[in-house]
Amino acid sequence: MEATLEIRNRLGLHLRAASVLAQAARKFNSSILLRIDKQEANARSVTQLIMLGAGQGTKVRVAIEGDDAVEAAAAIRAIFEDGFGED
Repeated sequence: MEATLEIRNRLGLHLRAASVLAQAARKFNSSILLRIDKQEANARSVTQLIMLGAGQGTKVRVAIEGDDAVEAAAAIRAIFEDGFGED
């Protein structure tokens, strides 16, 4: 399952936003990967997420595989749409 999501919050995927995303990703068994161009990050890793350097307006490709992929996709999409709870 794949989707392209946009980072909407003003500060982008900084420490707090990456932490929110990683905590949500850890609740699922599915593999959740974020891709920007050729860079890839495991959604469970705050460090990898921050290394993406994704700012506001960045389009992120999210790939989810596993038995709870539908639920994981809904949760990840909601976080992006809510601006990581910041805006």
